[in-house]
Amino acid sequence: MRTLNSMGIQPDFVITRSEKYLDQRRRERFALFCNMKPEDIISNPDLPSVYEIPLVLHKQGMEEKILKKLGLKSKKPDLSSWEKLVEKINAKKEKNIEIAIVGKYFGTGDYQLKDSYAALFDAIDHACFSLGVSVKTKWIDAEKVEKESPEIIGKPDGLIVPIGWGERGSEGMITAASYARKNKIPYLGLCYGMQLSVIAFARDMLGWSDANTTENDKNTKHPVIHLMPKQEEFMEKRAYGGTMRLGSWNAMVKKGTRTFEIYQKELTSERHRHRYEFNNEYAKDFEKAGMVISARSVEENLAEIIELPADQHPFYLGTQGHPEYKSRPLNPHPIFLAFIEAASKTE
Repeated sequence: MRTLNSMGIQPDFVITRSEKYLDQRRRERFALFCNMKPEDIISNPDLPSVYEIPLVLHKQGMEEKILKKLGLKSKKPDLSSWEKLVEKINAKKEKNIEIAIVGKYFGTGDYQLKDSYAALFDAIDHACFSLGVSVKTKWIDAEKVEKESPEIIGKPDGLIVPIGWGERGSEGMITAASYARKNKIPYLGLCYGMQLSVIAFARDMLGWSDANTTENDKNTKHPVIHLMPKQEEFMEKRAYGGTMRLGSWNAMVKKGTRTFEIYQKELTSERHRHRYEFNNEYAKDFEKAGMVISARSVEENLAEIIELPADQHPFYLGTQGHPEYKSRPLNPHPIFLAFIEAASKTE
């Protein structure tokens, strides 16, 4: 505060972080030494869930105080939906599940970095809150799966292979996708996880042991994941930004599929951030072997979502988009709801 004041900055509010709620004695001391009013010192204590923070700030009238400072009209907010959410979060859960996530960005040195997949963990939580399920996430380094064995994955209720780039750890993620299919573990592949599940299927079910993405093996005889010709032109010119499919892209969902049951509509839209695509030249081979391409992009007819039918697997779905980016606490993404629901049924 002294440094801020020396720069000519006088805060309108101070939010204090502490283990416990700020008592009146400390609030007054803060106000005295910060040259502020006691009511402008806001307490933000440790809480069981970060989702309780808006309610704690509301009880102290923070939004009303801000509006008053700005000379704006006060309007009483309706926080009933948020209060119900917090009740669900704090309620005793009847079902406990374990979700294994086989990724390549968890470990760096001796550190484990959950924030590498922050949006994914949030999306899992949102679905679990809505379904009243308690979840334990098991982080598994894909490189360990490569070096050791897929058995280190164990028997989770669900398995996710998330986003990624490049060759490092990719074989471990392919192995994980195969492991989930063979052991009937509910599986969700996100972007790279979708592409690698396609490779796993090609190797296991089509007998193409060298199947790969040209991102990792340019000489593979079965490039089931590749760059489109237009993208290759950009890559040759080193115009890498032009090779990515970014932002929101529309897709048409095939009726009668699990994906249609999830979205309950034909036209969907998901955010994208990727460069390589499913190779449509192999589409008929995959479909004959039992894989379903359940959604295709409107503009270029690219494979957006793949799945296995319910008679083959309890839940096996890969999406080229990023549904985790659209999930919200009060509006969980339907793909995550369906995945967590399937994982909850695992015996």
